[in-house]
Amino acid sequence: MTDNDISFLISNLDKIHTTELGLQRIKNNLSLDSNIVVEYCKKMIKDSTSYIYRRGKNWYIEKGNCVITVNAYSYTIITAHKKK
Repeated sequence: MTDNDISFLISNLDKIHTTELGLQRIKNNLSLDSNIVVEYCKKMIKDSTSYIYRRGKNWYIEKGNCVITVNAYSYTIITAHKKK
């Protein structure tokens, strides 16, 4: 994955969203307040220390012990979880 591809994801942060089920899943998996889930994920995507890569139809954002999965076409946050 090139930097330009990562820049494309970052330049489309305003499109990042999740579904109601995704909100609950992410909230539970990361022990977050439901009001900040999408903003939390956007912050991780913008963080220069996050490892971002694309595999197939999804973007993966890794930072610390957290992994976020974002659909590359719809910009939907599918899930986020802590690494085991």
